[in-house]
Amino acid sequence: MSMTIFDWLKEITLKKTSWDKFSEKDRESFNVFMINRYLSMDKDYIDLVNLVQKIPLTEKQKFYTIYCQMIPKKNVFLKYTKSKNKTKPKEIVEYIANYYECSLGEADHYIDIIREPGVRTILWEMGVDQKEQDKLLKKL
Repeated sequence: MSMTIFDWLKEITLKKTSWDKFSEKDRESFNVFMINRYLSMDKDYIDLVNLVQKIPLTEKQKFYTIYCQMIPKKNVFLKYTKSKNKTKPKEIVEYIANYYECSLGEADHYIDIIREPGVRTILWEMGVDQKEQDKLLKKL
C-alpha cells in the first residue's frame, strides 16, 4: 500500500527518511500540490512553501529534500483550513447570467451584490414561479 498525504507530512516534519529508501510506488504517491497546500496552513511554514513552490512540480525529490532540511524535526499538527465561501446553486447562477448576459463567474459576483431580494426579483422577471423561487433560494 502506498503512502498517504499524512504519511508524507509525518516524514517531512518528523521522521525525515531519505528519499532513496522509499519504493517507486511510494514516490509516485508524493503529491507536491497537496504537500504545499497542507504545509502552507501553518503560519511558520508559509514563507518556505511560497519559496519552494517555484520548483517545477515534476521534481518531487527536490521538494521532499528541501522540506526535510528546512523544517525542524518535530511532531506537527497541520490543520486544513477550508474556504468559508459557499458555492451558489448552479441554477441561480445560470438565471442571473442569462438575465445580465454575462459569464457565470460574473453572475456569481452579482449574486453577492444584489443578495436574495435582488435574485428573487430577477427570478420573478424571468418567469420563475413563487414555489420554484423558494426552492432555489433555500440553497442560497
